Amino acid sequence: MASKKRQQTINKRNRELAVAEKRALKLQRKQAKREAARNGEPWPPEGDPVADAQPDESRAVEPQAGETQAAAPQTGQTAEPAG
Repeated sequence: MASKKRQQTINKRNRELAVAEKRALKLQRKQAKREAARNGEPWPPEGDPVADAQPDESRAVEPQAGETQAAAPQTGQTAEPAG
């Protein structure tokens, strides 16, 4: 098992990679939108995986009957001990 410091370093690297990937996708969407405007094409094009990668609020998962908001899984959060 990796030491606490190594786990922290790995987690930091993973967060930095996720941010870099998100920035790259955002730049790619901006460039595609700019090209579409330059060519007079509608934006977003139908079936475009880059445009479909944007979060859509209508796809949000509703809790099941009897399930509370606290029981829903929390993504992106890690429990780190204080101190």
